[in-house]
Amino acid sequence: MINTPPTVPPWNLALRLCLELAALAGFAWAGWHLASGVLAVLLAVLGVLAGATLWGVFAVPGDPSRNGKAPVPVPGVVRLLIELLVLFGGPVAFVACGAPAVGWALVALNLLHHAFATPRLRWLVRQH
Repeated sequence: MINTPPTVPPWNLALRLCLELAALAGFAWAGWHLASGVLAVLLAVLGVLAGATLWGVFAVPGDPSRNGKAPVPVPGVVRLLIELLVLFGGPVAFVACGAPAVGWALVALNLLHHAFATPRLRWLVRQH
């Protein structure tokens, strides 16, 4: 049996890209609100860099929703946990920093994205 990854519809990939960018904005927002002055800027930049690094470096080889390349190959469950951490961490940051409407809207969009991505999620879980 060939373990071919399922394709993700283009609209859902676009939604996920928007959710990724919104999550990074949430990390920046949280860093900005945790401190003031230069430290706030530093924390905002570090939040974005940490989220983007997790997202971009650790991947499952052959995942077509990411381009198939894996700078640091990880099992599918690890990748899934990273995706959940980033995609839901951004909304949590918005809620925690005083923008609950933005955070909860992003949670709803994340649930929509994941509801239509279940074939890929099942595929990820099966990757070792």
